[in-house]
Amino acid sequence: MSNYEPTDLNGQAEEKQEAEARIRVLRETEISDLKWLMSSERGRRIMWRVLEMAGVFQLSFDANAMRMAFNEGRRAYGNQILSQLMTVCPEQYPAMLKEHRNGKRDGNGDPNSK
Repeated sequence: MSNYEPTDLNGQAEEKQEAEARIRVLRETEISDLKWLMSSERGRRIMWRVLEMAGVFQLSFDANAMRMAFNEGRRAYGNQILSQLMTVCPEQYPAMLKEHRNGKRDGNGDPNSK
């Protein structure tokens, strides 16, 4: 059973403040994690692959409506990640794009084959 007391307004206010503090700490951790990931070339390569797999850089159209809905859901998630990236560390996006373009040395994108 819960110890919820509907008449304890001070207790409810304290619980609300604690919940807001937990959410704030989680958000700050998420921002810190993204900055850390994007601070290295390896992290930017990982992020590029995630965005590519999500279909951010391609159309989600498909003649099959269910497949198109799936593609659009995947793309929406990728756009959410891209939006967060552009909010938290927009200066890293051009670096990620440049590294991606410089990394493609052959037609299939494998930088190891020359």
